[in-house]
Formats: sequence, structure tokens, C-alpha cells
Amino acid sequence: MDKSELIEKLKTILASSFSLYLKAHNYHWNVTGPNFAEYHGFFADYYTAVHESVDVYAELIRVLNAFAPGSCARFAELTKISDEMAIPSSKFMFVRLASDNALMLDELRTAHMMADAVGEIGVSATLETQIQFHEKMQWQLTAFTE
Repeated sequence: MDKSELIEKLKTILASSFSLYLKAHNYHWNVTGPNFAEYHGFFADYYTAVHESVDVYAELIRVLNAFAPGSCARFAELTKISDEMAIPSSKFMFVRLASDNALMLDELRTAHMMADAVGEIGVSATLETQIQFHEKMQWQLTAFTE
């Protein structure tokens, strides 16, 4: 394996992270129900953290001397996160985000192994931080659906 495969994986992660951010922000805007304030706040915290990670992934791509994609069309080609066309119930918002968060974890773990394999220690360390965030979110998102 060479660094070009890691770069392509990071581009997928960048696009997927942006898509996840947008979905979580959509849920923040549109959540309803008796737990509105709690859910609205949780979604705000989640989308804010995910949005911050978008820049992290773009910078990792640049560290590897490649250019980061930055258009909606290119993100749509690369993302692993499905678009949200409807407004689901609050419970299904958490179910869908938990599923998408798990997908992000899989992508991040794969990229981490790839970074280790090509000796990109800094990239690997940064990905570990992102993995830790998504592991914590996986537990919390799943807890909302129990």
C-alpha cells in the first residue's frame, strides 16, 4: 500500500464527515417532541464537533501533499453517509445518526490502519483522537434509542 490509498480514504472521510455534519444540523433544526430542549442541545454539540473535524481531515490530506475536495458535487460522489430527505421522528434521528456514526468509525479505523502501514504517525495520532470522539458518540447516540 502507498500513501495515495490513504489520501483517497481521507477524502472519503472528509466528504462523509461533511455529510454527517449536515444531517445532524438538519436534525437540530427539525427535532420535535417532549424532549426537544435536550435533543436540540445534543444535536448542536454533535454537529459542532463533527463540523470541526471537517477541517481536520482536509488538513490531513494537505499534510500528505494532496488537495482536499471542496465541492458539494465531489462530496456527493465520495460520501458514505446517505442523504436525509425526510424529517424522521426524534427516535429515528438518533437511530440514523448512530448508524452513520458507526460507519464513520469503520472508515476512521481503516484509515488509521492505513496510516500506520505507511508510517504516517502524525496522521495516525490525529485519527485516534477522532476515533475516540466517535466511540463516545456511539455510546451516547445508542443510549438515546434504548
